Amino acid sequence: RIEGEGIRGTLRLVDTVSAPEPQAAPTTSAAAGWAASLRTLPLDWSDLLCEVELTSSDHLDRGALMLAPLNPYRVQGRSAFTFRVARRFGYGASPEMVGRCLARLDEIEIPADVTILRALSDTHNVDTQGPVWRVGGKAV
Repeated sequence: RIEGEGIRGTLRLVDTVSAPEPQAAPTTSAAAGWAASLRTLPLDWSDLLCEVELTSSDHLDRGALMLAPLNPYRVQGRSAFTFRVARRFGYGASPEMVGRCLARLDEIEIPADVTILRALSDTHNVDTQGPVWRVGGKAV
């Protein structure tokens, strides 16, 4: 294209550098990632807003089926689902159910990363099912 524009110049190789050897991505399972995430929380955590991101949109339908007990909702434009977790009571899946659903993803070899987006500690639900987070103008 440069020649077509009438721009003249000379290109010469100045130096070369070998690319580093690619390193394999960690092979942590989704269930193991969840267990590790729980260990980072304070002891009095009560409610979580979490996200599980699948590595491919090819896995969305099957992943949604495996995660159905978590009542996940789809994150638009990404291969991800958001869900809530309640430790003792309130709205959300139990931490044990989350671990089981993620283990089901591992069993059928759907790679996924789990992230805790928001956490609350020591909440007391009075006449409610739990806290309400506002994300992007929507109650979740």
